[in-house]
Amino acid sequence: MGRIRAPYNLPELVRSTFARAKASGDVNFYPTQAAVLHVNSIPFQLRFSPSLANKPKPPPKPTNPDGNSSSGSGGGGGGGTKPFDPFADPPPALVVAKLEPWTHYLVLNKFAIVPEHFILATTAFAAQTDLLDAADLAAARACVDAYADADGGLFVFFNCGEHSGASQPHRHLQLLPVARMRDGLPAGGAGWEVLAARLGREQAAVDKVPFPCFVERLDDDDDAMFGAAADPEGVALRGKYLELYRRACEVMGVKGAEQQMDGEARISYNLAMTRDVMVLCPRRSEGAALVAGGGDEVGKLALNGTVLAGTALVKSEAEWDALRGDPEQLGRVLARI
Repeated sequence: MGRIRAPYNLPELVRSTFARAKASGDVNFYPTQAAVLHVNSIPFQLRFSPSLANKPKPPPKPTNPDGNSSSGSGGGGGGGTKPFDPFADPPPALVVAKLEPWTHYLVLNKFAIVPEHFILATTAFAAQTDLLDAADLAAARACVDAYADADGGLFVFFNCGEHSGASQPHRHLQLLPVARMRDGLPAGGAGWEVLAARLGREQAAVDKVPFPCFVERLDDDDDAMFGAAADPEGVALRGKYLELYRRACEVMGVKGAEQQMDGEARISYNLAMTRDVMVLCPRRSEGAALVAGGGDEVGKLALNGTVLAGTALVKSEAEWDALRGDPEQLGRVLARI
C-alpha cells in the first residue's frame, strides 16, 4: 500500500459540498440550541435538537417465514436479506472525495448536527466491529493533516461495539471541523475546548473525567513523526492505537488482547484523534436515564465518540431542562458509560 493522500484543499471541498447538499436537500441539517455544563470543572457542550426526534428511521429488518429477523449475512441457505448499507453506493451529491489509492473515500453525514460533518469510509466493506487497520488510521491522519491550517483543526472519532453508539456495520470514522463544533455556543465557544486535546495536555484532566480513558500523545518524540509524510502507511499510528486498546482491555478484565493484531474487538470502545493526541475510552453502556427534579424519568442520554470531544446531545425539551437544571446529572451519566 502506498501513501494515502487527502486533497490538499479538503476543508474547502467539504465546505462547498455541504453547502450544495444542504441547499438541494440531500443533507438533513438539524439546528440546535447549546449550553456549556461543567463536570469536575471540565466543560462539556450540551446540544438540544428537537427536530432530530423526527429523523427518518431505517426500515425494519426483514423477517424470514418463521418470523425471526434476518441475519442479513446473505450467505448460505438462511434466506436472509442483506441490510441496507449507506456506504456501499452513496448518493453522488454527498461524496466529497476519494482518497488515493482508493482504499477509502469521504462522504457527508446525511443527518448533520454539526455543519460539515463528514465520514471516512472504506471503499470495500470492512466490519465496524473489527480492529482498525493501519490504512484506516493513515487515511484519518491524512484528513487531519489537510485541516492543519484550519481554525481549530479536525476531530476524528470511531465507535466500535454495542455500547459505543455505533449504528452501521460498514467501517467508518467520523470527522468534525472543530470550528463548526463551536457554532451556536455561548460567547462563541469561549471556555469550551475539545476534551481529547485537554486530556493530551493535562494528566489532571484525565484524573477528573468520570470515565476511564487512555491517552497517547502523537508528538512525543518528533512533531512530524505521525504525519502522513513520516508514517505514510500508518504503522506508527497503529502501534499507538493497539497499545491503547490493550490497556483498555486489561482494565476491563478482558483476556487475550495482548497479542491480538486483527479480528473483532473484544470490548466496546470509542476512539478519538486530533493532530496531537489519540484517546480511547472503553464502554460498558451507551448511556443512562435522565430524571427531572421530581425524580420522574424523562428520557435517556446516549453517548457516542463525541463524548471525547466533550459534547452531548439530547432530543427532548424535558431532557434539555433536566440536565441544565441539574448539571451534576451529566457527571453521573458519564460515570456509568
